[in-house]
Amino acid sequence: MPRTISAIFFDIDDTLFSTSEFAAAARRNAVDAMMRYGLRMPREALLRELEEVINEFSSNYEHHFDKLLVRLPRRAYEGVNPAILSAAAIVAYHDTKFRQLAPYDDVIEALQVLAKTDLIRGIITSGLQIKQSEKLIRLGVYPYLTPGAIFISDQIGIGKPNPKIYQKSCEALNIPPAEAVYVGDNPLTDIDPANKIGMITVRNRRCGKHASVQGATAATHEIQSFKELVTILRDEYGVPLPTEAKAS
Repeated sequence: MPRTISAIFFDIDDTLFSTSEFAAAARRNAVDAMMRYGLRMPREALLRELEEVINEFSSNYEHHFDKLLVRLPRRAYEGVNPAILSAAAIVAYHDTKFRQLAPYDDVIEALQVLAKTDLIRGIITSGLQIKQSEKLIRLGVYPYLTPGAIFISDQIGIGKPNPKIYQKSCEALNIPPAEAVYVGDNPLTDIDPANKIGMITVRNRRCGKHASVQGATAATHEIQSFKELVTILRDEYGVPLPTEAKAS
């Protein structure tokens, strides 16, 4: 008899979309905008310095470009108000969101199929509540999620890799961890802690900066696409899928 599952939770970054590719494009566009508005330094040097800022102050820091300018020689933007350079970078970064932020090609189709089942479809993610929530809206995945099953570390005061974030998410929905699937890309923050509380884990290895990272424990399943995920749910756990999904 297959294990009964009641819920499936997803990570967001590098699971529902390529955070790594998007971030690289957005940062390039931001630096290019600063150069157009008067910042006089080689592009690659600026990108390296920006990467250091992000690594040192975290991706959730709100003043990356201000901090970048403080680190640069004043002569690199002499005669230009630094606020204009920061604003140009922010505008370019957000314009990139409007144009390029999109889920992996097969994500929406898979979520549409899962939305026709009785499974709770949730999110467990680390990050600031407004940034992570914005991604769910921009990616177009929110309509296929269970509204009460979205858990963001900033809101609940627990971050990955603390297993409590997974435990409390299951408890909030009265679901035993053994009946919950978690899909993530990072073995250290997604797979290991979810395994620790007995969840069924699925590692998304299609791309991303954690694709070659090794964790302490193995995921229950590994996938390269969400089509594989749907197949696993149907064949391994007996999730009754709509007729059109069964034919695929």
